Order: sequence, then structure tokens, then C-alpha cells
Amino acid sequence: MPQSINISPLWANQATDFLRASDPVLARLIEQVGALEMAHRRERFQSLVRAIIFQQLAGRAALAIYERFVKIVGGSRFPTPAQVIAASDADMRRAGLSRGKMAYIRDLAVHVRDGSLNFRRFARMEDEEIIADLVRVRGIGRWTSEMFLMFNLGRPDVLPVDDLGFRSAVAKAYGLSQLPTAKELKSMGERWRPYRSAAVWYFWQSTRLITMDAAAKAVPKARQVQRKAEQRRSSRVSKVTPPHPDDKPKGRPSRQSRRLSTAQN
Repeated sequence: MPQSINISPLWANQATDFLRASDPVLARLIEQVGALEMAHRRERFQSLVRAIIFQQLAGRAALAIYERFVKIVGGSRFPTPAQVIAASDADMRRAGLSRGKMAYIRDLAVHVRDGSLNFRRFARMEDEEIIADLVRVRGIGRWTSEMFLMFNLGRPDVLPVDDLGFRSAVAKAYGLSQLPTAKELKSMGERWRPYRSAAVWYFWQSTRLITMDAAAKAVPKARQVQRKAEQRRSSRVSKVTPPHPDDKPKGRPSRQSRRLSTAQN
């Protein structure tokens, strides 16, 4: 697995001070969330391969495929581009990769091996230049490139307007009746420039917050659910439990009991 650590970027203090002053909504979120600590991944090739494998898959299923891929193709370590190119289709399929993802990962490996995708040059390139470089690889789109900029390169001014989680968090924070469009997010994001990565991170984190009001509302709801569950259990028990012989309804004696009484007399 690519190793990620949560760190405060060098520009963290400047970013939070700037965002507090620029946007009262973000000022409130910063107060609630706390210090800016973004995940940082040092890997380049490995992170992009992982991003391709995880596309359109649930987390556990994707992780299982990723781990099998590393074991089968790379042995004890993550495979090099040369190992990926040399791997057979059978080995790739055994790892659980679809034909499309096999082609994407190989295309990435060829770009890296041939030097047409040179990670060392990224330090001297602008964000949009890096995105243009990455999307030449099959299976890597703009969103994947933006996540790479934020979490692998630590770029401070990335605005992933197509990210659904970000759009949802903005709608919730500003009390919007519907998700903002990409155009609207770009317009809103101008007030967060040049620290839009930090703004996006705080909006993402805001979806994990549990406010005091939300917690207070959750308690009676939980109790209500518990009471209903207990009522259902009690109802099932009463239906299943047979009546005790002594609980027979008392009324007119049966014909058999009248005969026994007559015989005894």
C-alpha cells in the first residue's frame, strides 16, 4: 500500500489565516475542524497504479485486487514499470484486473519507462501542465490528476469541481437547495485562491463533524428505535409462546367433563 501520513503543509498557517479572513463560512468550519493536516503520499508511480485499480470499485474489493496485483506481479515489493510491462495477461487476470485496467496500468508503465512521464520534472511545472501530462495516460482523468496534485505533490491551489463529496459539503455548509455546478464552484473558489486545496480539505472534513445539536437529536431517535425493536420482540414472543394449561378460558364445562362428573356421582 502507498504509505500516507497526515502532515501540516508548510503553507498551512498562511492558508487558514487567509481563509478565515476571506470567508465566514470557512472560518466557522476551521474553528470546528481544527488544524490543517492533509494526507501526504510520497509515491508517484505506485499511487497512480492504485488510483486506476480503485476506480469504480468498493474499497475492500479494490484493496484485495491491489494486494494480489502487488504479490503476483511484484513479489515482495511493488512492481517496477518494467515488471508491469513484462507481466502476462494470465497473471494480471489472476490478480483480478479487468482487461481495461490491465491496458491502463501498462500504458502508465510504458510512459514512465520511456520517460514521456517524468515525475522529476513536476517540481518545475505548473498545475495545469502536470494535469495535461497525466491525462495523456489512458485511465487517468482530470480528477485523478487533481488528487495527485493535492496529496502527492502538496499543491496548495487545486479546486476539484467535479468531486461529488466536495460539492455536497459546499451545498450543506452554505445551505444550498441543490449541489453547485462546476461553474458556480469555480466562481465561489475565487475567494479561496491561492489556497483552494485547503478550502476543499476543510469542506471534506466538515462532513465528518457531529455537532452538539445533531448528537442531541440522535439520542431520542436511537431510543425510539430501541423501543420499537423491543415491542417487536415482545410481539413475536407472545405469538410463539403456547398458552399454559391453567390459562384455559373458564366457561361452560365440556361434554367429557360432564360425563366424568355423572360417572363419579
